[in-house]
Amino acid sequence: MYSAHLSLKSGNVKTGPIPVSTTTRATCPIDCAVRAACYAASGPLALHWSAVSSGARGTDWSGFVSAIATLPDGQLWRHNQAGDLPGDGQTVNPVALGQLVHANIGKRGFTYSHYRDADSLQWIRHANAWGFTVNLSANDLQDADTLADTGSGPVVVVLSSTQSYNTVTPKGRRVVVCPATQRDDVSCATCQLCQRQRDTIVGFPAHGTRKRVIDIKLSA
Repeated sequence: MYSAHLSLKSGNVKTGPIPVSTTTRATCPIDCAVRAACYAASGPLALHWSAVSSGARGTDWSGFVSAIATLPDGQLWRHNQAGDLPGDGQTVNPVALGQLVHANIGKRGFTYSHYRDADSLQWIRHANAWGFTVNLSANDLQDADTLADTGSGPVVVVLSSTQSYNTVTPKGRRVVVCPATQRDDVSCATCQLCQRQRDTIVGFPAHGTRKRVIDIKLSA
């Protein structure tokens, strides 16, 4: 159904040496507003993502879920350095997501999702309630308020590539710039903010070779 790959020790300095997964491109929502500017669509990660998407690397969903279930209790891990929740590009597959949520019990998995249809938000809400942290990915500060109002889970938002200071949304919600983007001695492994259920929104300055595209969108 879906191809996925699990690296037990990430080599990404921003992530830190924790398990990190990659899921096939087909899982990404077709209406994702930053699809054309996705950081994972270029560079070395793009080559890895293509291999996973073609089935040349990784395993099927059942094998992937089994690998997650064997992680040590309490293990922090990040789902999807590229890719999204199991789905068809329009909505989340609740059965496949449920399998992942069950495998994560006792672990500390977290991820991000651009799915936002009503059914997907319902399943994401359940995933968060069961301990698998799914951050809703917002396209700008106003969108962050819209997603936060759904109560489906914590929210992250893309910011201008030059933004290095904390800010607030139009409704006054606090936005903290991802510490790992500001300090060399901080990574996902040490920060762990995105794994927590929280009201604070985490902001990610645009990065990668296509960050200029996002900057233009945000300034429009």
